[in-house]
Amino acid sequence: HVQSSGRNEVTGANVLVAIFREQESQAAYLLRKHEVSRLDVVNFISHGTRKDEPTQSSDPGSQPNSEEQAGGEERMENFTTNLNQLARVGGIDPLIGREKELERAIQVLCRRRKNNPLLVGESGVGKTAIAEGLAWRIVQGDVPEVMADCTIYSLDIGSLLAGTKYRGDFEKRFKALLKQLEQDTNSILFIDEIHTIIGAGAASGGQVDAANLIKPLLSSGKIRVIGSTTYQEFSNIFEKDRALARRFQKIDITEPSIEETVQIINGLKPKYEAHHDVRYTAKAVRAAVELAVKYINDRHLPDKAIDVIDEAGARARLMPVSKRKKTVNVADIESVVARIARIPEKSVSQSDRDTLKNLGDRLKMLVFGQDKAIEALTEAIKMARAGLGHEHKPVGSFLFAGPTGVGKTEVTVQLSKALGIELLRFDMSEYMERHTVSRLIGAPPGYVGFDQGGLLTDAVIKHPHAVLLLDEIEKAHPDVFNILLQVMDNGTLTDNNGRKADFRNVVLVMTTNAGVRETERKSIGLIHQDNSTDAMEEIKKIFTPEFRNRLDNIIWFDHLSTDVIHQVVDKFIVELQVQLDQKGVSLEVSQEARNWLAEKGYDRAMGARPMARVIQDNLKKPLANELLFGSLVDGGQVTVALDKEKNELTYGFQSAQKHKAEAAH
Repeated sequence: HVQSSGRNEVTGANVLVAIFREQESQAAYLLRKHEVSRLDVVNFISHGTRKDEPTQSSDPGSQPNSEEQAGGEERMENFTTNLNQLARVGGIDPLIGREKELERAIQVLCRRRKNNPLLVGESGVGKTAIAEGLAWRIVQGDVPEVMADCTIYSLDIGSLLAGTKYRGDFEKRFKALLKQLEQDTNSILFIDEIHTIIGAGAASGGQVDAANLIKPLLSSGKIRVIGSTTYQEFSNIFEKDRALARRFQKIDITEPSIEETVQIINGLKPKYEAHHDVRYTAKAVRAAVELAVKYINDRHLPDKAIDVIDEAGARARLMPVSKRKKTVNVADIESVVARIARIPEKSVSQSDRDTLKNLGDRLKMLVFGQDKAIEALTEAIKMARAGLGHEHKPVGSFLFAGPTGVGKTEVTVQLSKALGIELLRFDMSEYMERHTVSRLIGAPPGYVGFDQGGLLTDAVIKHPHAVLLLDEIEKAHPDVFNILLQVMDNGTLTDNNGRKADFRNVVLVMTTNAGVRETERKSIGLIHQDNSTDAMEEIKKIFTPEFRNRLDNIIWFDHLSTDVIHQVVDKFIVELQVQLDQKGVSLEVSQEARNWLAEKGYDRAMGARPMARVIQDNLKKPLANELLFGSLVDGGQVTVALDKEKNELTYGFQSAQKHKAEAAH
């Protein structure tokens, strides 16, 4: 049948024609049952006519017009939202303030040509609220007489594009919508994120998109459009289409001041109080605005302050009935802001108070012989939590200097564990070259990785309350020091994308081995010479005065004494005992064996680092074989002593069964 009709493609209709040749088949019986004949299918293939198609009316002109009109109304409802109607039913919050911006928008809308205002501002400053607020004022009758009968429709680009499979579908749908708007002279179209119309609906390689379809009507003033976009999209996308940009009048929507935001929230407060069934005090409203400005840096007013108020009400509403409060006060706002900004709460809880009180003693039990450094750290943290620290600086900025293996890094690690906060560690030997500095704050525009941000800024944005350790800072390129100047002075660092990382709740610790060589110089004669002054002179050579001036303290770590080394040995043995407890094994090490380990594990030049290797070689390795294959498989007891003649350790292993039997006797 396909060949006889001169076609090269088999369609579903051709298959139906072929089915009729199989008269005894179930398919042919089903078609006959539904009164479909072979002739009906052939007519559909040849002429596109259907059996149930109605006959044309005697007046062919009237019916299509009425259908087109009905279809147009349906399109208007499907692809737009009537903001006037939404305002009548209370779906829009009233517009508080913004009188100058609103007056400017109305003035542009009343022009004869190019009567299209474009609201440009950062996200969250209230661009959409101005368009919705205009609709609300039209409904309230609080607009000039020339705007009294206007209706604002908000366009949904997604609905307009949905289902447009074939070329011409989108153009047909959009042109019909524009035609209806053109016929209604009192209609105003609001397009939120107006940069999205550039390229919307364009076929592959085609130039016809929503922007090009709407351009002729915009310049003639036949339709009025309110657009909104951010500065970034305006400069990157919208402004590049000069023909489209010149048809709009740009209106800058700036971030409101603190006082203006307080007025906005006071105007919106009744709606939030009714929704959450709470009452906000005047001080709570002002605290929400001021704390949002201070601690929430990645968003803008009034949006972030409104979010704080909303979340505080939601938090109060979710409390159990017995604990639920009817009033949201300043303390509640502080708690919500702390959670949003991921920083410690201003009001110190009892558990935090206990942690801070015992912080110094706890660190001294874990890191030995460096009491001076620990006291400097803990005092800085206590001042910050007491609210007496610098408002625009990190909690503390310290430079730990001294020989290797004396606890500079260990103090920082244990501090983060004691406070229960993140440790952000950067090995500065990875940033020795000048080009590697861009890894910290991100690559500049035009370079690979520009869109990825910086390692340092991203880490602090993710964990704004943390201990930041820059290990071996003297190995970094001098440009890194310049980056750290503003961190230590202003508590902020801006990455390549313009995002600000907040360092005000970060404890900044930098370690260095600079000046160690000077302290190692031997004294002439029998009198011991103090070389710490020479060490500080070496530090001054490496670090510039403006860098050293911004540090809270430069702390020198001394060599570990013999008593401290014995404490380190005891610490390692306790840690090993904790591991053995899980295996059911008890460990007993004699004092002579401990002294032998302290002697073998300490090197003045290397500090306490070799101790870990000595413990591993002389305790852990012998224990491993017994735990896996020997008498300690099911637990037991280990005794470690010193053989003075051979100057080596001896081990006594006793299985769990034998140990229990001896204990019973």
